Amino acid sequence: MNLYTHLNFGGNCEEAFRFYENHLGGRTTLLLTQGQIQQTAAQAGSENAVVHARMSIAGVELIANDVPPDRYQPIRSSYLYFALDSVVDAERVYGVLAEGGSVAMPLAETFFATRFAQLRDRFGVLWTIICQKEERP
Repeated sequence: MNLYTHLNFGGNCEEAFRFYENHLGGRTTLLLTQGQIQQTAAQAGSENAVVHARMSIAGVELIANDVPPDRYQPIRSSYLYFALDSVVDAERVYGVLAEGGSVAMPLAETFFATRFAQLRDRFGVLWTIICQKEERP
């Protein structure tokens, strides 16, 4: 049995996956567009819409696809929770994801983490970034 995170994008799924590959260390393992799978002509303008994509990132598998832009709504209450091993990594990832996005909670130290932030990236995905404090015995 497996449990996957499935993301919907409003026409920029491939762009988001390439971005995550380049900046977050993800690896796209499958990306199929509407034009690739339909033997008949795809709707005009939708040939490049992603119908199924898979990415291996940080030890998990993300699944994604494009939905028609007029039906797309950004994620509202679920976050990808990205736990990083160092302050340097947390700051780098935060900078990459915040660029062109919107920050709900800026990256900062908290009582439970050396760095913590919440934001929506330029693709509409909500992220929690954390670098936990070392546990003390």
